[in-house]
Amino acid sequence: MSRVVNTDSTGKARNQHMRTAAEIIRRLSQKTSIDDEARDMVAALVASFKSIEDGIEEAMVAWEKRNYWNKVEQFRAQWTWVGAAAARLERLILGEEWDHLPTELAKLFEHFSGITISKFTRGPEAWQGAYDRLVQEARR
Repeated sequence: MSRVVNTDSTGKARNQHMRTAAEIIRRLSQKTSIDDEARDMVAALVASFKSIEDGIEEAMVAWEKRNYWNKVEQFRAQWTWVGAAAARLERLILGEEWDHLPTELAKLFEHFSGITISKFTRGPEAWQGAYDRLVQEARR
């Protein structure tokens, strides 16, 4: 009997969300004004960061079961920025504080320096409607 390999790992999902976020940040940095598409893009960043954070916690549970305490602490410290960034961006969106967006995007650049974008692979469907979904979720 052969070994079962999970191709949908949390690491793979994290990498996909990071790539999506990197592309969105690049596109947002090229925008000159905040329009509906920009609002959707920022909301999609929040969703991506929350998904990354959920994946981090899932990986931590598996490592804690194996008593990899050092690895858990290092990994958790490496990714603490994700939850904080999601919270800041969500506050920005819900408070309609769009003038703070450039500052928030500048804080994120360092975390995406290792991702090279030579070609955009994510289209508008990756973020369309994200603003409305975020606002509706916040109302619940």
